[in-house]
Amino acid sequence: MKRELKRESSKRKLLEAAKALIREKGCTHLTLQDIADRTEMSKGGIFHYVKSKDELMGWVLRESLEETDRRFQKATERERKTFEGPMREIAAGLPNLENPDDPANRVFMYLLGKCDIPEVREQLKRFYGQSLQFSNRWIAAGQEAGVIPRSVDTDKSAELFVLIALALRVRSFLGAGDCAFDSGDFAAFMERLLQPSNP
Repeated sequence: MKRELKRESSKRKLLEAAKALIREKGCTHLTLQDIADRTEMSKGGIFHYVKSKDELMGWVLRESLEETDRRFQKATERERKTFEGPMREIAAGLPNLENPDDPANRVFMYLLGKCDIPEVREQLKRFYGQSLQFSNRWIAAGQEAGVIPRSVDTDKSAELFVLIALALRVRSFLGAGDCAFDSGDFAAFMERLLQPSNP
C-alpha cells in the first residue's frame, strides 16, 4: 500500500511540475532535466515512470480528460437523475479549450507538430480514443438515468463532441479574433442535442 501511494504521489508531482513548466517555458524548450530539477527527482527516477518527454506530455493531455471525468462522476453521484449537474461540470471545462496557455492545449499542438514520430502518433491516438470513450460513457450514463433520450446516437454524438473540442483547441492558437462559435455555444449545442425537446 505504501509503495502504491508513493508511486501515485510521484506521478502527481511529475504532472504538476510538467504543467507548471509548460506554462513557463512552453513544450519545445522543456527538458526532462527541468522536470528533474523542479521535482528534485533524478532523471533515472523519472525514467522509472516515463520513457520520454513526449510520454509525459501525453500524461498531461490525458490527465485533463480524467479531471473532467472525476468532476462528472461526482456530479452524477450527487444528482443521480438530473442532466443539469453533470452537464454543468462538463461545460465548466469547455472555456479551457479556447485558452492557448492551457497546458493541455499547448501539449496537444506540440504533439500534433511531431505526429510523424510513431511514439507521438500513438500518444495522440490514445488521447483521441480516451476522449471518445469518456464522451460516449457520459452520454450513456445520461441515457441510463433517463435524462438523455435513447434516440440520441451515442457514438455519433460522442465523436461530434470530441471533434468540436479538438477544433476549439487548434483554433485557440490561430488568433482568430471574434468567432461565431465559442465554448458557450458548444455547451448550448450539446444541451440541445442531448435533451428531449419540450412540447
